[in-house]
Amino acid sequence: MQDRPTVHELLESLGRFLDEEIVPATDGRRQFLARVAANVARLVDRELASEEPQLDDEWRRLRAIPGLVAGDAEPTGREALRRAIAEATAELAGRIRSGEVDGEGPRRAAVLDHLRRTVREKLVVSNPAWIEADEGAEGP
Repeated sequence: MQDRPTVHELLESLGRFLDEEIVPATDGRRQFLARVAANVARLVDRELASEEPQLDDEWRRLRAIPGLVAGDAEPTGREALRRAIAEATAELAGRIRSGEVDGEGPRRAAVLDHLRRTVREKLVVSNPAWIEADEGAEGP
């Protein structure tokens, strides 16, 4: 494990450098690309910060969908967990396309809960402003 600077500190410094030094000193396409690079640094930082709990939550939700994940074996390690989630998600997509989860009941409720939460988690990483705007629009 590295001590200092942390990955978070490095990505934050990179984003700030691009925003404060490169963007103002460029124009046109180069300025646009510098803004994109600064946004990528922030996105990667958010993904690294939230990846482990989001993977765990997504796997837990997929396992809660009746009949989707067979067996009790739990993936060991982050890569195995990613693969298991990808496989279960592909299976779920096929079942949605086939109409298997249409109708009412606990399976449909679990699928809708999973989809809503998964999309929200992805937006928290890719564009948290959308989540903040949506939460502000809901009001008290």
